[in-house]
Amino acid sequence: MHVSVELGTKEEREALRKEKAAQEFLQFCSNVAKTMGLPDEEIPMVAKALKNENRPAVIYLHNAECTGCSEAMLRTSSPYIDQLIFDAISLDYHETLMATAGEAAEETLNKAIDNPNGFICLVEGSIPTADTALYGTIAGKSMLAHSAHILPKAKAIIALGTCAAYGGIQSAHPNPTNSKGIEKCFDNLPTQVINLAGCPPNPLNLVGTIVALLLNREIPLDKVGRPRMFYGKSVHMLCERLPHFKKGEFATSFNSDGARQGWCLYKLGCKGPKTFNNCPTALYNSVSWPIKAGHPCIGCSQPDFWDKLTPFYRKNN
Repeated sequence: MHVSVELGTKEEREALRKEKAAQEFLQFCSNVAKTMGLPDEEIPMVAKALKNENRPAVIYLHNAECTGCSEAMLRTSSPYIDQLIFDAISLDYHETLMATAGEAAEETLNKAIDNPNGFICLVEGSIPTADTALYGTIAGKSMLAHSAHILPKAKAIIALGTCAAYGGIQSAHPNPTNSKGIEKCFDNLPTQVINLAGCPPNPLNLVGTIVALLLNREIPLDKVGRPRMFYGKSVHMLCERLPHFKKGEFATSFNSDGARQGWCLYKLGCKGPKTFNNCPTALYNSVSWPIKAGHPCIGCSQPDFWDKLTPFYRKNN
């Protein structure tokens, strides 16, 4: 039989809890700063930006998607999701996480839109446009109309995930719903869409982008709208298996000795040389990423990867 004994007074335990939370938050800010390529002396600035009570609201829209980007965010552990959405990014509207529904949810959305500090809009999922956009509706409006009502009012727009950025699997051939990424749906938005591609993207990249916005930092984008600070190098060049590639040491099957020894997965279809993302350095939950776990990169942060980079387990020229 195991007996748990809590030591100290209630006040002492609460003080310890707050101290631990503060340490975890500072570590999180350190991780964000590192991911952004900022020096250690700017960590306090990151923390200040995230703790600013006058920061904008964050509105999170869902379109045609699998909710995988939200699931990745839910599983973040530094900080945990409650700290992330309440203490770090002030997530005011999220159709999957929020407890309210119906008219109460619409009231919450309108309140966030009217936030005196403005709002940052995150969008997950591509937008169906075929047949008067009837393949997806929210509160009686098509996803296309819903997004058209909200996006022009945002201070900043972040396409979270490859579906929102470029259409994702929904837009793969033959694309019966004519699904599109945000920028292909709207050409009159007041601000440049920031594409955080990936299936799913790393939550660290999301928070790093929001921090840059809060600090009014310029966010240089590549030719497909991704922040260069996260997508500036190929997965191949950052990969821990690169030395094996240079030595010509390739796994020939997933059950080979080479695979067990951590050799390069290029001949098993790895798309790392064609893919730009910081997966090898910004580990998911600070633990791992696909190649470290033994699976080839499938190029999920590249536009049209479902059509252009398949078959996934075959080497492409």
